[in-house]
Amino acid sequence: MAFGKISHGLGQTIGALGLSAVAALTAVVPAFAQDAPAAPSAIATGAAQGAAMASGAGSYTPMKPVEGIGMPIDGAYGLQTQFSKTGEYGEWIHNIILMPIITAICVLVLILLVVIAVRFNRRANPVASKTSHNTILEVVWTLVPVLILIGIAVPSIDLIAKQYKPAPEGALTIKVTGNQWFWTYGYPDNGDFEVISNMLNVPGAPTINNGVREVGSKPWDGPSHLEVDNRMVVPVGEPIRLQITAADVIHSFAVPSLWFKLDAVPGRINEKVLVVEKPGVYYGQCSELCGAKHGYMPIAVEALPRDKYNAWVLTHAGAEIDTGKKKPAAAAAVPAPAADASEAAPAADATAEAE
Repeated sequence: MAFGKISHGLGQTIGALGLSAVAALTAVVPAFAQDAPAAPSAIATGAAQGAAMASGAGSYTPMKPVEGIGMPIDGAYGLQTQFSKTGEYGEWIHNIILMPIITAICVLVLILLVVIAVRFNRRANPVASKTSHNTILEVVWTLVPVLILIGIAVPSIDLIAKQYKPAPEGALTIKVTGNQWFWTYGYPDNGDFEVISNMLNVPGAPTINNGVREVGSKPWDGPSHLEVDNRMVVPVGEPIRLQITAADVIHSFAVPSLWFKLDAVPGRINEKVLVVEKPGVYYGQCSELCGAKHGYMPIAVEALPRDKYNAWVLTHAGAEIDTGKKKPAAAAAVPAPAADASEAAPAADATAEAE
C-alpha cells in the first residue's frame, strides 16, 4: 500500500513537471519563431493554403451544368453561345461580317442566273450576241472580290492574333494530354498532381470505360456522351496557359462554347491561352480522328471562382495553392531600399567598423 501511494505521488509530480515544461516550450516557441528567418516560398505557400482552408478547402462539390449552356442543343443551328472574349469576337465576325457578305453574294448570283435564264434563252433571244468582252464588267468582277477578301481578312487576322497572344507572366499553367481514349490534366503550378478524365458509361449501352460509373448516377451529371468522371477544373476570369500534347496519336482539344481548339500532337507541346468569363460547365470533344473510340473521349471544363477552385485543388494529395503572383528570380533577389538615410547610416557605420 505504501509503495502504491509513493508511486502515485511520483506520477503526479512527474506529470506536473511535464505540463510545466510543455507550457514553457509553448511560450518560448512563438518568440523563437519570430526571430528565426523563414523561407519566402514557404511563407507564401503556407499563407495561401491557410487562406484556402479558411474558405472551406476540401468541401468541393461538382457544379451542375445549365441546360443549353456550354453544350449542343437539339434542333439548334449556328454557333453556341460564347463565354470567352475571343469567342464573342469570333461570333461577331461570323454574324455581322461573314453572314451578310455570304447572303448578299448568294442573292446576287441567284438574281443573275434568273435574269440570264429569262432574257437570254433561245426563245426570248433567237439571235445570239457576239460580244467577246466588256472591259468595265471585267474590271468590276475582278476588283469587287478583291475588296471583299480584304474586308474579311482584316478582322480575321486580328482574331488570329488575339487567339494566339502569349499568356501573361504568372498565369496558371495546365497541361493537357490526349490518350487513346481519355484525357489527362496536369497541374504543375498546384503541386503537379494529375487528373484522369474518362467518359461516363451510358445506361443500357456497352461498357466503354471499365470501372467508371454511369451517367446520371450523380445529381451534377450533364448529357450522356459528354459528361466525364473527372472534369478539368479552372479558375474563372483568369488567363490560363494550356499546354497541349498527346501520348500516342494526334488528338484535338476542342470546346466550342469557349472558342477553343488546338491539336494535341505526340512529341510536341502546343500552347494557347484560355479565359472563361463566367462560372459554369462547358463541354467539348476530341476533334481529330484518333482511333476506334474517337467519339468516346469528351471534354468537360468546369470554371469556378478562385476560392472554390482552391478548395478543389486541396482535395488532391500533395496539392498546393498557386499564388498567382510569380516574380522573376532577378527581381526577387533585389533588396528592398532603406526607408530613409537615417536607417541606412548605421549599416554603413557597422561595415566601416568591421573593416
